[in-house]
Amino acid sequence: MMKIVKIAFAALALMSFTGVAHAEGDAAKGKKIFNKCKACHKVGDGAKNGVGPQLNGIVGGKAGAVEKFKYSKLVKGAAELGLVWDEAMLDKYLDKKGMNKTLKAFIVEKGGKPKGKSKMAFAGLKKPQQRADVIAYLKTFVAK
Repeated sequence: MMKIVKIAFAALALMSFTGVAHAEGDAAKGKKIFNKCKACHKVGDGAKNGVGPQLNGIVGGKAGAVEKFKYSKLVKGAAELGLVWDEAMLDKYLDKKGMNKTLKAFIVEKGGKPKGKSKMAFAGLKKPQQRADVIAYLKTFVAK
Protein backbone atom coordinates (compact mmCIF):
# COMPACT_ATOMS: atom_id res chain seq x y z
CA MET A 1 0.00 0.00 0.00
CA MET A 2 2.80 2.44 0.92
CA LYS A 3 4.49 1.80 -2.43
CA ILE A 4 1.28 2.73 -4.31
CA VAL A 5 0.94 5.94 -2.28
CA LYS A 6 4.56 6.90 -3.05
CA ILE A 7 4.09 6.22 -6.78
CA ALA A 8 0.84 8.19 -6.85
CA PHE A 9 2.46 11.08 -5.00
CA ALA A 10 5.46 11.08 -7.35
CA ALA A 11 3.19 11.06 -10.40
CA LEU A 12 1.13 13.92 -8.99
CA ALA A 13 4.24 15.94 -8.21
CA LEU A 14 5.60 15.34 -11.71
CA MET A 15 2.33 16.39 -13.32
CA SER A 16 2.15 19.60 -11.29
CA PHE A 17 5.78 20.43 -12.06
CA THR A 18 5.39 19.96 -15.80
CA GLY A 19 2.16 21.96 -15.75
CA VAL A 20 3.94 24.97 -14.30
CA ALA A 21 6.99 24.56 -16.48
CA HIS A 22 4.84 24.52 -19.62
CA ALA A 23 2.15 27.00 -18.60
CA GLU A 24 0.34 28.40 -21.60
CA GLY A 25 0.05 32.13 -21.50
CA ASP A 26 -3.06 34.15 -22.21
CA ALA A 27 -2.15 37.28 -24.18
CA ALA A 28 -5.38 39.08 -23.18
CA LYS A 29 -4.57 38.58 -19.49
CA GLY A 30 -0.95 39.48 -20.21
CA LYS A 31 -2.05 42.81 -21.69
CA LYS A 32 -3.68 43.73 -18.37
CA ILE A 33 -0.65 42.62 -16.37
CA PHE A 34 1.62 44.57 -18.73
CA ASN A 35 0.00 47.75 -17.40
CA LYS A 36 2.51 47.39 -14.54
CA CYS A 37 5.31 47.63 -17.11
CA LYS A 38 4.03 50.57 -19.17
CA ALA A 39 5.69 53.22 -17.03
CA CYS A 40 9.06 52.10 -18.39
CA HIS A 41 8.39 49.92 -21.48
CA LYS A 42 6.39 50.48 -24.65
CA VAL A 43 5.16 48.03 -27.30
CA GLY A 44 3.31 48.34 -30.59
CA ASP A 45 3.49 50.69 -33.56
CA GLY A 46 5.65 53.69 -32.82
CA ALA A 47 6.97 52.28 -29.54
CA LYS A 48 9.99 54.22 -28.36
CA ASN A 49 12.54 53.68 -25.64
CA GLY A 50 11.78 55.25 -22.28
CA VAL A 51 13.24 54.43 -18.91
CA GLY A 52 13.46 50.91 -20.35
CA PRO A 53 13.82 49.76 -23.96
CA GLN A 54 10.79 49.28 -26.19
CA LEU A 55 9.92 45.59 -26.23
CA ASN A 56 8.77 44.83 -29.78
CA GLY A 57 10.44 41.57 -30.79
CA ILE A 58 11.82 40.88 -27.32
CA VAL A 59 10.65 37.23 -27.24
CA GLY A 60 13.35 35.35 -29.13
CA GLY A 61 15.44 38.50 -29.51
CA LYS A 62 19.04 39.04 -28.47
CA ALA A 63 19.68 40.84 -25.20
CA GLY A 64 20.95 44.40 -25.44
CA ALA A 65 19.90 44.77 -29.06
CA VAL A 66 17.38 47.64 -28.99
CA GLU A 67 18.93 50.57 -30.81
CA LYS A 68 19.57 53.83 -28.99
CA PHE A 69 19.02 52.36 -25.54
CA LYS A 70 21.81 52.61 -22.96
CA TYR A 71 21.95 49.23 -21.24
CA SER A 72 23.54 48.48 -17.88
CA LYS A 73 26.93 46.78 -17.66
CA LEU A 74 25.21 43.61 -16.48
CA VAL A 75 22.90 43.42 -19.53
CA LYS A 76 25.80 44.30 -21.86
CA GLY A 77 27.86 41.50 -20.32
CA ALA A 78 25.06 38.96 -20.81
CA ALA A 79 24.49 40.20 -24.36
CA GLU A 80 28.17 39.80 -25.23
CA LEU A 81 27.93 36.18 -24.08
CA GLY A 82 24.93 35.51 -26.32
CA LEU A 83 21.88 35.90 -24.09
CA VAL A 84 18.64 35.45 -26.04
CA TRP A 85 15.32 36.36 -24.47
CA ASP A 86 13.56 33.07 -25.08
CA GLU A 87 10.45 32.25 -23.06
CA ALA A 88 12.36 30.31 -20.39
CA MET A 89 14.87 33.13 -19.84
CA LEU A 90 12.13 35.77 -19.72
CA ASP A 91 10.25 33.66 -17.20
CA LYS A 92 13.31 33.53 -14.93
CA TYR A 93 14.07 37.22 -15.43
CA LEU A 94 10.52 38.36 -14.67
CA ASP A 95 10.30 36.22 -11.54
CA LYS A 96 10.19 38.10 -8.27
CA LYS A 97 13.71 39.37 -7.60
CA GLY A 98 14.98 37.42 -10.63
CA MET A 99 16.49 40.21 -12.75
CA ASN A 100 20.03 40.48 -11.41
CA LYS A 101 20.19 36.87 -10.23
CA THR A 102 19.21 35.54 -13.68
CA LEU A 103 21.66 37.71 -15.60
CA LYS A 104 24.52 37.00 -13.20
CA ALA A 105 23.87 33.25 -13.33
CA PHE A 106 23.86 33.34 -17.15
CA ILE A 107 27.18 35.21 -17.24
CA VAL A 108 28.82 32.85 -14.74
CA GLU A 109 27.49 29.82 -16.65
CA LYS A 110 29.16 31.17 -19.81
CA GLY A 111 32.47 31.67 -17.99
CA GLY A 112 32.22 35.42 -17.52
CA LYS A 113 32.36 37.68 -14.50
CA PRO A 114 29.19 39.66 -13.84
CA LYS A 115 29.57 43.41 -13.32
CA GLY A 116 26.99 45.88 -12.14
CA LYS A 117 23.28 45.34 -11.90
CA SER A 118 20.22 45.63 -14.09
CA LYS A 119 18.61 49.07 -14.30
CA MET A 120 15.21 47.44 -14.05
CA ALA A 121 13.77 48.24 -10.62
CA PHE A 122 10.53 46.26 -11.10
CA ALA A 123 9.85 43.82 -8.26
CA GLY A 124 8.92 41.02 -10.66
CA LEU A 125 5.90 38.75 -10.97
CA LYS A 126 5.54 36.12 -8.27
CA LYS A 127 3.03 33.89 -10.06
CA PRO A 128 4.26 31.69 -12.95
CA GLN A 129 0.94 32.11 -14.78
CA GLN A 130 1.27 35.92 -14.71
CA ARG A 131 4.73 35.63 -16.26
CA ALA A 132 3.42 33.24 -18.92
CA ASP A 133 0.58 35.65 -19.70
CA VAL A 134 2.92 38.65 -20.07
CA ILE A 135 5.26 36.63 -22.29
CA ALA A 136 2.28 35.55 -24.44
CA TYR A 137 1.32 39.22 -24.77
CA LEU A 138 4.86 40.27 -25.69
CA LYS A 139 4.99 37.53 -28.33
CA THR A 140 2.27 39.41 -30.23
CA PHE A 141 4.70 42.25 -30.96
CA VAL A 142 7.36 41.64 -33.58
CA ALA A 143 10.42 43.78 -34.22
CA LYS A 144 10.05 46.33 -36.97
